[in-house]
Amino acid sequence: MSLERVLEPEVMDTPEEAEGYDAMDHREPNEAFVARLIELGAGGFMLDIGTGPGHLPILICERIAGTKVLGLDLSENMLRLARGHAGQSPFADRLQFEIGDAKGLNFPDHHFDTVYSNTILHHIPDPAPFLKEAWRVLKPGGTFLIRDLFRPESEAQRDALVEMHASDANPYQKELFRASLHAALRPEELNQIAGDCGLDGAQVVVDSDRHMSLQKAAETND
Repeated sequence: MSLERVLEPEVMDTPEEAEGYDAMDHREPNEAFVARLIELGAGGFMLDIGTGPGHLPILICERIAGTKVLGLDLSENMLRLARGHAGQSPFADRLQFEIGDAKGLNFPDHHFDTVYSNTILHHIPDPAPFLKEAWRVLKPGGTFLIRDLFRPESEAQRDALVEMHASDANPYQKELFRASLHAALRPEELNQIAGDCGLDGAQVVVDSDRHMSLQKAAETND
C-alpha cells in the first residue's frame, strides 16, 4: 500500500521550531539548489518564497554577482533569524526580508526576474494557489525553481531516508524530517497540479532520492 500524504502545520512559527530548523545542516541541499539556479540562468531581482532562516539568499548573493533577494516567510521567528544572519554577512545591502503569505503575494504581476522556493510545498495543503501566485509575479522569460521533498512509496523507504540523511540529527530533527517526507507530494502529483495551473514550459525533475523540482530556465535572446 502506497504512503498517503499526511499534512504538517503550514507555519513553523515558535522560537523552538525556527531555531531547531536553523540548527539543522542544510549545506548539501542548499549548495545543490543554488547550483541549479545558476544552471537555469537565474539572476537579477529574486523572490525567495518561504525563506525560513535566510540561508539561501546569503548563499545566492555569494555565488551570483549583482543579484538582490527578497525573502518572504509567514513566520516572524524565522524572519528574526534571517535578518540576524543577513546582518552578519557581507551582503546585507542586497538582502531584504518581509512577512507574507505564499498563497497571496503582495506584488504586482511580472515583478521578479527569478522566483524560487525550497521545501515549503509540503507545508501547503493545496499547492495550486501558491504555484499560481509564484508564476504570476515572475517576469516573462524569467527563472522559476520550486524544489521540495517527494513522498516515498512506503513507510520503510521513508524511515530508510531518515536514517541515511539524518543519522547525526537529534530526535526532534529526525521526526521533523520524517514528517516532512510524509507530507510531501509525489512527482506525478506535482506534474498534474502544475499542468492544471497553466505553468506552461515548467517541468518536474527528480533531483535526488528525496528531492524534486518544478523548474523553468531563463529565456535568452540568443
